[in-house]
Amino acid sequence: MRKFLAYLPMDKVVLCVVPLASVAGTWFVATQTVDHLLYHDAVTTGRDWTSYLVDNVKDLEAIANGTKPSTDSQRFFDEAQVAGQVFRYVIYDPEGHTRFDSENRAGSKDEPKSDRAVLAKLDDDDEDLGEHNAAAARAGAEGRPLVNAADGAPPARPAYFSEAYLPAVANGKTVAVVETYVDQTEKRDEYRRTLVTMGTALLALIGIAFGVPALGWLRRSNEQRLAEAHIHFLAHHDSLTGLINRNRLADEASASLSSLTKPNARLALHHVDIDHFKDINDALGHDAGDMLVIAVAQRLKDMARPQDRVARVGGDEFVLVQPHAADDDAISAFAGEMRRWLSQPYNLNGHAAQVTVSIGVAISPTHGDTILQLMKSADLALYHSKTGGRNRISVFSADMDKELAERLSLERAIRDALAAEAFELYYQPTVEMPGERLVGFEALLRMRGESGAMTSPATFIPLAEQMGLIDKIGEWALREACRVAKNWPPDLKIAVNLSPMQFAREGLAARVARILAETGLEARRLELEITEGLLLSRSEEVMDELRKLKAQGVSIVMDDFGTGYSSLSYLWQFPFDKIKIDRAFMSALDADEPGNAEKIVRTIIDLGRSLNVTVTVEGVENDRQVAFVKEARCDQIQGFFFGHPMPALEVAAYIAKTRLASMAQEAGRKPKADASAA
Repeated sequence: MRKFLAYLPMDKVVLCVVPLASVAGTWFVATQTVDHLLYHDAVTTGRDWTSYLVDNVKDLEAIANGTKPSTDSQRFFDEAQVAGQVFRYVIYDPEGHTRFDSENRAGSKDEPKSDRAVLAKLDDDDEDLGEHNAAAARAGAEGRPLVNAADGAPPARPAYFSEAYLPAVANGKTVAVVETYVDQTEKRDEYRRTLVTMGTALLALIGIAFGVPALGWLRRSNEQRLAEAHIHFLAHHDSLTGLINRNRLADEASASLSSLTKPNARLALHHVDIDHFKDINDALGHDAGDMLVIAVAQRLKDMARPQDRVARVGGDEFVLVQPHAADDDAISAFAGEMRRWLSQPYNLNGHAAQVTVSIGVAISPTHGDTILQLMKSADLALYHSKTGGRNRISVFSADMDKELAERLSLERAIRDALAAEAFELYYQPTVEMPGERLVGFEALLRMRGESGAMTSPATFIPLAEQMGLIDKIGEWALREACRVAKNWPPDLKIAVNLSPMQFAREGLAARVARILAETGLEARRLELEITEGLLLSRSEEVMDELRKLKAQGVSIVMDDFGTGYSSLSYLWQFPFDKIKIDRAFMSALDADEPGNAEKIVRTIIDLGRSLNVTVTVEGVENDRQVAFVKEARCDQIQGFFFGHPMPALEVAAYIAKTRLASMAQEAGRKPKADASAA
């Protein structure tokens, strides 16, 4: 029993022991009470019958001295046995010698063995009870009753009876000791029934008084234990997928690494990231994103061996650890199979979705001899896969540390530039054809590195988007461009590029209106350029925001037109004010076979004219390209041929120069007659 209780929680032990103790205690009290009541009943009954006997047996003292009972006394004994509970009388002299036995009618030696056995319980000596009864002698000497109870064997004896030795006192003197055999069977059963009923009621009350609070306490205890178990689970596992978390992975992977005792033993760590996971959340909702994470986790578990460990270490990032991995080729093959399997279609709330994954791999001991080193190496390899175009597998190499250092340095530079408003805007002119008249500028974001040299926008803008800072940077650029353009001639416009991240935050149209009000720039002079990629996701929300902007009087421009596969479909969904033909078509004109590029550009220009949309050609850099776009009757031109991007301080001089050139050109066109008339 002790071993069984040792395995139970303490609260369970208490709940087991207390009811058992209550039952045992109640049973003990009940049996003691029955014995006590039977004892007193036997004493009372014996005393009553002894008193009755003393009153009715006139020769009791004589019988105790050895004289046979008289006829009247013998008749009394017979009638008493038939009438009452006392089924036997034995009369002793005060010293305990047997003088009369109502059952045997004679003395001592014919006494039944069963009775002698009962008497032996009260006899401390081994003497022959046929002549002398020690219990009777003790009762006579002490002057008090002695009672013993025993089970009988019906029909010779009742099922339960008591023997009561009671001194018979006459005139203050003990003249005899009377032993009465009292049938206690019915009384015992009555007491037991009563006490069982009372005990049951008592146990029921105890059960109610103790059980209800105990059950409540047990319930609270179980809830607390479950809560503690849940907290312990969450401390080591991911609540969504049930996979172990980063902390637990570090412990278990470290143990796996320590178990690699063979010289050539390897451990491979695969760091997996879902590509463009945010697009799934934006397009299908966060529930679908959670379903995708769960499905990816399940596929990884299906691929893992029993000794492998799979963990979720980020929102859309997982790690699979392979102890006792094979050679490098086998590890790379497994990573390739993992990428293929994780890129299979998923069913997300009835939507078929297909994603790609980027994977970074690190192998011990080559890429680190601790789990922390391996995780850092795999993370660098994953970063290399993501910056290399995603949907790739990269195995760690030493030069990746340099890439990370450069990335961290660039991230720090972006944050510092944003905090100090140290970004710069350069302005590239746009001219109108056929007269090459200046009509405005496009604001282009620039950032200087620690050395003072310009950092390529193709390098820092994508990183700023990954860092989630492009919205703040874009808002600064819009405010600065409007502030500068406010000082230009009122016929010149300013074009500013918008990032998809700026649309991700609600209220873009309201923010633009506030900036226009702060800077004092007229809405008609502002052009906002967007790319087709913005319209591919959340198109309804984007279209709604564009309509609000257009209602303010702002012009909406589709940038890089012609490079996407669905650009045409958006021209009839939204009334764009301008489309800008991507610079790639001008580069194609210098190729050996420019025919297709020319045809596409002409087609787009004709399409814009039919839709009453201004068409701008970007990337015009030489005389041949200028001649072509003039011949194609393009509306506007932008490119190095007419001006490189320039800082704000140079814009005023450029405007003045172009205005003077334009005035000189206009003057040269005037007829000579007009000049002589003047």
